[in-house]
Amino acid sequence: MRVPSFPALRLLSALALALAVAACAPAPRYPTNASFVATTPAQVATAPGNFADAQVVWGGTVIGVDNAQDHTEIRILGYPLDASQRPRLQQPAIGRFIADVPGFLDPLDYPDGVPVTVLGRIHGAQTSSVGDAAYRYPVVSIQGQDLHRWTAEEMRQGHPNIHFGVGVGVGIR
Repeated sequence: MRVPSFPALRLLSALALALAVAACAPAPRYPTNASFVATTPAQVATAPGNFADAQVVWGGTVIGVDNAQDHTEIRILGYPLDASQRPRLQQPAIGRFIADVPGFLDPLDYPDGVPVTVLGRIHGAQTSSVGDAAYRYPVVSIQGQDLHRWTAEEMRQGHPNIHFGVGVGVGIR
């Protein structure tokens, strides 16, 4: 029996580690198909009529919650999604949007900065302000359980918790 050489062993180890990390990543939150539109909130904001009733899966971080009599509007700063449909917060933002959810949602359950992913249909746009500037928000109508608030643990799943470094560490307690 021939023993693999050191470079071949390193390559095999690297491939095994990559497969193990990929296997730990959660499945997509919402199943998608050909009827979904791959577009960004910024693209929809420029021509919302072109995307009327299109189905999307978008995610980002909450930047505000407003309750009306029969629905809640969650303003979200959009980010690209990973394969599990989690917002990739280290990437540049892709625009803002409003998730229109039937009923009442407590703003304390959706504080600013919490990551969310939504499944819904584009239902026009709404102009509001960001500071002193007017901003056109695409509106995504959400049904039932099609709004997911990501926990810190869910956001870490599938990401290796391995750190490499050289140097001296000092800890103060």
